[in-house]
Amino acid sequence: MTAHSWSVVTVTYNSAETLRQCWAGAAKPYEWIVVDNCSADDSVAVAEELGARVIRLPENVGFSKANNVGAREAAGNYVLFANPDLEIEPTGFDVLQAHIDVHGGLAAPQLVTSEGVLQPNGRGFPYATAKLGNRKVWPLSRMHASYRIIAKPGEAIWVAWAMGAAIAARKADFLAMGGWNEEFFLYYEDHELGLRAWRHGLPVALLGDVRWTHHWARATNSFRWSRAHSFELQSARTFFGMFPEFLIGLPLASRRNRQAASLIGSPVPAQRGPGESVPSPTSAGGAS
Repeated sequence: MTAHSWSVVTVTYNSAETLRQCWAGAAKPYEWIVVDNCSADDSVAVAEELGARVIRLPENVGFSKANNVGAREAAGNYVLFANPDLEIEPTGFDVLQAHIDVHGGLAAPQLVTSEGVLQPNGRGFPYATAKLGNRKVWPLSRMHASYRIIAKPGEAIWVAWAMGAAIAARKADFLAMGGWNEEFFLYYEDHELGLRAWRHGLPVALLGDVRWTHHWARATNSFRWSRAHSFELQSARTFFGMFPEFLIGLPLASRRNRQAASLIGSPVPAQRGPGESVPSPTSAGGAS
């Protein structure tokens, strides 16, 4: 087997049709690991047909834990966590790797919808009011207009966190900072991951020169209550318990998240500054 620099980890749960739509095609220039959360459909068979190495879990352990299973098995020096509904253009790996080699941390492609519309998968600080504004609740939507971040071609922008549909990192750094937080079954795990990365001295960036299609259909966009809404509510309680500054405003977010507060929304420099080294989570401080 040819060794690849990149490993791609995809968590599936009844995702067979989505895999057929998004992952068929030519040979993949990366190791593809599919971690299946005990699907009832033929997700496993489809993933294997499409070239994945499948790890079958005996039960649905959730998004974070399944991703961590895949990350530990990854052979590449770099790992991308990619949703089943993501279409990857392999040339984007060179851009992601170049950024990570210079700046370290987490990097995300700029996602576009099935219709080719830019999806604001980069985000600012996740204040509860900002999240309501993101659901078009007026006037919060106007107050937090900068919460939704996109990167144009030629741009790379620092963000507080990026949607978990597509997140890349150096494997060693990712595991050293603790991986995905398994207190989250589904939802909010990407918020926590980004903020924890910043606290470990690992900045989070959105790269406009990598554009991948995300066929996104969030289960909680409907006002009809579902199991997904229950998962989201439970995760929200966990998240805001960890980060009360984004719910009640204390302690001040700018003090507790100093590096992120100083850089979010600003452009990423092409090179590191004089004497600046790529931060390492093994030597950086910060609470999780």
